[in-house]
Amino acid sequence: MVRSEAQGRLPGIAPVSVIDIGSNSVRVVIYEGLSRAPTILFNEKVLCGLGKGLGANGRMDDEGVARALGALKRFHALSVQARATHVYVLATAAAREASNGPDFIRAAEEILGQPVQVLSGEEEAKYSALGVISGFHDVDGVAGDLGGGSLELIDIKGHDFGKGITLPLGGLRLSESSGNSLSKARTFARKQVKTARFLEKGEGRTFYAVGGTWRNIAKLHMEITKYPLHMMQGYELPLAEMQRFLEEVIAAKDSKDPAWQAVSKSRRSLLPYGAIAMQEVLSVMKPASVTFSAQGVREGYLYSLMPDDEREADPLLVAADQLAILRARSPEHARELADWTGRMVPFFGITETEEEGRYRQAACLLADISWRAHPDYRGAQALNVIAHSSFVGITHAGRAYLALANYYRFEGLNDDGATGPLATIGTPRLLDLAKLLGGLLRVVYLFSASMPGIVNHLTFRHSASPDLDLEFVVPHAYASFAGERLDGRLQQLAKLTGKRLAFVFE
Repeated sequence: MVRSEAQGRLPGIAPVSVIDIGSNSVRVVIYEGLSRAPTILFNEKVLCGLGKGLGANGRMDDEGVARALGALKRFHALSVQARATHVYVLATAAAREASNGPDFIRAAEEILGQPVQVLSGEEEAKYSALGVISGFHDVDGVAGDLGGGSLELIDIKGHDFGKGITLPLGGLRLSESSGNSLSKARTFARKQVKTARFLEKGEGRTFYAVGGTWRNIAKLHMEITKYPLHMMQGYELPLAEMQRFLEEVIAAKDSKDPAWQAVSKSRRSLLPYGAIAMQEVLSVMKPASVTFSAQGVREGYLYSLMPDDEREADPLLVAADQLAILRARSPEHARELADWTGRMVPFFGITETEEEGRYRQAACLLADISWRAHPDYRGAQALNVIAHSSFVGITHAGRAYLALANYYRFEGLNDDGATGPLATIGTPRLLDLAKLLGGLLRVVYLFSASMPGIVNHLTFRHSASPDLDLEFVVPHAYASFAGERLDGRLQQLAKLTGKRLAFVFE
């Protein structure tokens, strides 16, 4: 019997769709389900420019309205085709402020067959905050969500956030209200940003940048600097570097550089205005760094619908566990490794931080996801999949740790051309920890055949022998596992760590 269900999808959840009607773009994102680590099934946008001319005449652009309604008809059909059980429709600045906004919303609701939620500026800021909270571990700073019509700013600490504000500084609106004059745009932006008095409390913290224009500035920086990991979520720049690059974007002297072609033509003209808005925010806030978020209002809205216990789950560990369910030979074995390695690393003089412990657990959950590849390419596939998966709740250095630990687990504990680019992203401490974890996994996998039930019976212990530092203690019941290959792997770990190691079967 041929089964029609997709085996590459998580069981027990059904697709949900979010249609986002913004001032510049209208987008549909269909997610695999309502999850702490949502995976995108389908994503499409149309740059309609609804907010074009709004500042001058108070109306949404007629051509933009027609394009948006056409897009909504398609997006509704796509949501139905994807078997979305719920379709959530959100509208932001242009729709709530325009004199023809109510007529547009009525037409949209007729096409979609359901109500459209027109978010207030305060609600936009709230959902932006929740989007950032859903995508980062231990948030501390100010989130700024730059759309086509407005900029929402809100202070966040952990899972708590203040009352957000909305400013008329969206890229499209700022360019039009200034008559395409960068100097006038700066004067106006500076005056508006001064009203956000809570920004001064952000000094030394993090500014979380949300929104398409700002993400494209980050994308341009990646292209120009030849950054090896084109992953927007968690891309971080120190304040001084961010300010320097914003000046380059505003001047646009190098706009003929091929790197600029990475930004769509329709977005390119708005980059200087987005850069001015960010500059003015940063000059008041004085954060330590700027971190870019791929999660915003849509993800924040879905996050708000989840039960409290699910919202409190670690999104990185949830996503890693999901990949283990979908790809590993035994998710139970992957979870055993996450626990076992946590008990073993202290024997090697390592005291993990909370963040390092999270990364190690995630790396173990992902340690067998490439087993279906040819043996010669399992390491490369693990590195590629892990480095480029849509994880949240992790820094780029942490992402390098996860990928490299699993590359070393398959390919050995030496660096080569495959590890070089990611090694430039990781910190020296995380790179050392990745090799240690890779070395531990190389030993213990030879006992388990990637199946559960053995790992938790194995342990290191400090040796009483003057010739050894640590003994790897194996119960007699598993004596049949002894062999040259196992000894070789343990001695690789010994060389890496500088510890004298040996097996003890008892």
